[in-house]
Amino acid sequence: MRAEYRRLLKLLPLALSIYLVLALFVLLMPSFLTWLSLLSALSLTIYFLLLLRFRSEGRLRRGSRIPSLFSIALISLPFIFGFVAALEAYEVGASLTLIVVATGLTITFWSSFLAVPLAVYHKCLESLEEASPIYPTLSVIVPAYNEEKVVARAIEALLEADYPSKEIIVVDDGSTDRTLAIASSYKGVKVLHKPNGGKYSALNFGLRFARGEIVVTVDADSIVGRDALKEIVKRFRDPKVAAVCGNIKVLNRVNWLTRCQALEYVTSINIFRRALDVFGAVTVVPGALGAFRRSVLEAGGLYDRDTLTEDFDVTVKTLKSGSIVQASSYAVAYTEAPQTLKDLYRQRMRWYRGNFQTIFKHRDAFTNPRYGFLQRLGFPFILISMGFIPFAGMAVWASAAIAILNGAYTYIASTLLLFTALQTLLSLLAIEIDEEDPRLVAYAPFFVVGYKHLIDAFTIKALFDILLKRRVKWTRAERIGQTRKQ
Repeated sequence: MRAEYRRLLKLLPLALSIYLVLALFVLLMPSFLTWLSLLSALSLTIYFLLLLRFRSEGRLRRGSRIPSLFSIALISLPFIFGFVAALEAYEVGASLTLIVVATGLTITFWSSFLAVPLAVYHKCLESLEEASPIYPTLSVIVPAYNEEKVVARAIEALLEADYPSKEIIVVDDGSTDRTLAIASSYKGVKVLHKPNGGKYSALNFGLRFARGEIVVTVDADSIVGRDALKEIVKRFRDPKVAAVCGNIKVLNRVNWLTRCQALEYVTSINIFRRALDVFGAVTVVPGALGAFRRSVLEAGGLYDRDTLTEDFDVTVKTLKSGSIVQASSYAVAYTEAPQTLKDLYRQRMRWYRGNFQTIFKHRDAFTNPRYGFLQRLGFPFILISMGFIPFAGMAVWASAAIAILNGAYTYIASTLLLFTALQTLLSLLAIEIDEEDPRLVAYAPFFVVGYKHLIDAFTIKALFDILLKRRVKWTRAERIGQTRKQ
C-alpha cells in the first residue's frame, strides 16, 4: 500500500505541471478571447463537478427535453467568440481563425480542468478497491471469423485466466480457414459453428448457449491477463452497474505506427475514460474485453446489425436504459494493432463509420435528459472529439501555414511548443497512472503533428461516407499472430 501511495504522490507534480502550461497559454495569448475561453472552460468544469455532487446526493432531477448545457455551450460559443472578435475589429479572415482557436482553447482548458483531477481521483479510488468475495457465474464469448493465426493464443489465455466458475464459448462464424479445427482441439471449450453472418450475429448466437450471469466478450486477437476476469467482475458488486470495459493495450509495439497506437490507447483510457468512469458514463465497452450483465443484454434486445460498431451501439443502449457503465484499469487485455498504414485505415474506417452510424442512430440522446450523463456529458464529448476537433485541427494548421507565410514564425513556434508540452505532460500522467512503458512518451509530439492529423483525416473521411450515404462494409486489419509484447 505504501508503494501505491508513493505512486499517487508522483501524479501530483505532473498534474500541477499541466496547469502551469495552461497558464502559459493565457500569458502567450493575452487577448480578451483567451480570457473568455478560460472563463468558459472553468464554468463548464464547475457545472459538471456540481452535477457529480448532486448525483451522489440523489438530487439530480429530470429536466425538459432540451440539449444539455454542455451541448448548448458547444453550439453557442463559436458565435459568441465571433461577436467578440468583431467588436475587437479584427479582419474577417483573422476573426475566423480566432474563433476556431478560441473554441479549441476552451475545449483544451475544459478537458484538462475536468479530466486531469478526475483521473487522479479515479486512480485513488481504484487503489482502495478490495478483491471481490463473490464470483458470479461467467460466460466468455469469443466470436471468430478466419482467425487461424490468433485464436489459439486467445483460447489458451482464457483457459489460464484465474476465475473459479467460467465457461468459454468460441463461435466460429463460418470461417473458411482452420479456425474451427483449431478451436475444437481444446478441451474445456464449447465451440459453436454457424454460417457467416457478422460479428453481431456470432455474439447473439453465443448468448443463446451462455449460462453465466455475467457475459464477457473477447475478440479472437485478444490475450487477456491472468487476473482480468476477476478484476472485471469487481465492479458488478454494485447492482446498478450493468457493464464494465477492460483496459486494452497494444501487443505488437514494433514500429512507429503501432507505438503511436499504444500511446493513444493509454492516454484515452487513463485520462478521459477515467473521467467518464467517475460519472458512470463510459460510452464504449470494447469487444476486445468487456463484460455485461446477461439480463441487461437480453432486455436491450442483444446486439443489433445496423452499425459497424456493435460494441459502441450496445453500450449506448445500456446507458439509455439508465444503467451505469464503468471501466476497470486492472482488467487488462492485449490486442494486435495494425502495423501498416493500409491496415490502420481499414480498421479506423470501420470504427469511425460505425461510430457515426451509432451517433445518428441514437441522436435522441443529445436532447433527452432522462439519459443522464450520456446526454449531459458522454454524447457531447463524442461530438467534440469526432465532429469538431478533426475539422478544427485542419483549420488551425491551415491558418498557421498562412501566418508563417506572413512572417509570424515566433508566435506559431511558441504555440506549437506549448501544445507539445501539454500533450507530453498528459501522456506522462497517463503512463504513470497505468504503470506503462515510459518510453512511449517519446511519441507524444506526434499527437500534435503527424499521427493526429492522420487520424483526423480518417475521421473526416468516415463522416462524409456516412453523410453521403455511401455503401460501407466491415473492414479489418490483417492478423499478424504476434505472440508477445514488444
